[in-house]
Amino acid sequence: MAEMKKKAGLIFFPIPGIGHSSPSLELAQLLINHHNHLSITIICMKLPYAPYSDAYIRSVTASQPQIRAIDLPHVEPPPQELLKRSIPHYICTLLQILKPHVKATVQNILSSSHSNPVIGLVLDVFCSPMIDVGNDLGIPSYLFMPSNVGFLSLMLSLQKRQVGDVFCDSDPKWLIPGFPDPFPSNVMPDAVFNKEGGYAAYYNLAQRFKDSKGIIVNTFSELEQYAIDALCDGQIQTPSIYAVGPLINFKGQPNPNLDQAQHDRILKWLDKQPDSSVVFLCFGSRGSFDPPQTREIAQALHRSGVRFLWTMRSPPTTTKIEERILPEGFLEWTKGRGMLCDWAPQVEVLAHKAIGGFVSHCGWNSILESLWFGVPILTWPIYAEQQLNAFRMVREFRLAVELRLDYRKGSDLVMAEEIEKGLKQLMDRDNMVHKKVKKMKEMARKAVLNGGSSFSSVGKLIDVMTMNFMGGIAHFNESINEKAQSN
Repeated sequence: MAEMKKKAGLIFFPIPGIGHSSPSLELAQLLINHHNHLSITIICMKLPYAPYSDAYIRSVTASQPQIRAIDLPHVEPPPQELLKRSIPHYICTLLQILKPHVKATVQNILSSSHSNPVIGLVLDVFCSPMIDVGNDLGIPSYLFMPSNVGFLSLMLSLQKRQVGDVFCDSDPKWLIPGFPDPFPSNVMPDAVFNKEGGYAAYYNLAQRFKDSKGIIVNTFSELEQYAIDALCDGQIQTPSIYAVGPLINFKGQPNPNLDQAQHDRILKWLDKQPDSSVVFLCFGSRGSFDPPQTREIAQALHRSGVRFLWTMRSPPTTTKIEERILPEGFLEWTKGRGMLCDWAPQVEVLAHKAIGGFVSHCGWNSILESLWFGVPILTWPIYAEQQLNAFRMVREFRLAVELRLDYRKGSDLVMAEEIEKGLKQLMDRDNMVHKKVKKMKEMARKAVLNGGSSFSSVGKLIDVMTMNFMGGIAHFNESINEKAQSN
């Protein structure tokens, strides 16, 4: 890495939302740790459903002088109605509005006297149209997939279909590169069923993936080697894949719902519980249930007898609310063996010795955190690509206990008896899932150490960024000269 002894810069363009911005910022810090001559600029956009993302980015830049944030100018956003129909479609529409502003911002960075040579754009996969900005300005573009290689393969495989060929639940099983067996359509992401722009957004975004210089993925090869190998064998046109994970934010994200007193109460309560005895129920930043489903969960917790920490929206604090949301007497039944809260420091909770199982929505960040700490999951997907994640964790990797694989907003109730059975299987220490998760925990931790698979992948990525930048300068200069001569 001789050329990288000089200072160099990268420009990141993440999607707001903790599931995207958190691993993006972890990637930025990882690259700086590998190469301390790097500086990174984060271009920040605003989304109405991600109110805490900006605060999180600012908290990182405040403690890391080699990372700075620049806000895009305010623009008139697409109508809110579009957001209700399809989040991916809303994002793609907003990106088209923002594209000239992103280009102007990047130009300002390039022209700044304080700017180091910019060797690449690192774009969230949902920002793939911004590859045009890199091409226009002679900067190589790399995509960052905060989810996994399986989801990447799904998006790439859409190119074998037509742009209007929306999926439906009754479609036959589909076999795509990276999956050892066909999988049912009912575990595919919400967007592929969406006729109001969601499917088209996925299709059009993935169409640009091949135009990048590489795809950086928040995974590790020991977990997804089969999928990585399948995408590298040429069945689908795919840029080089760099598995650099697990990217985990051990400090946690700022959240105004969690004050220090509540944080301390949660951890002190866990300190009093026996080792591996508590089930942690948490369903992500957008995961919540209506009162009927909440009551079924409560009944299952009561009947199963397990200790639990349950994060739920607006937990009941008065008898009146308790009667409306939870079964009558629930707080008394579970006093001493259960705790309710509206938000919890997930990483710290999963790291606690008292936690023995995790009822999760199967967001990819949560899955990686559970594997890192060796905590098995009971699958309860809700939105985005979580159904596909749950399917792979249970059927392909055998690293989770199945509750539901195809649940999503609007599904039928999951009854208390089914949840109770799942909880008991999850907490059964003789279940083979526990042993496999402990083994994968060791693999995940070795991957990021010096000489590990992900550590080595980061080194290769930095080498490639350097070479592409040097080659890009030469090509860009040639293009300018050719245009000048033709004029």
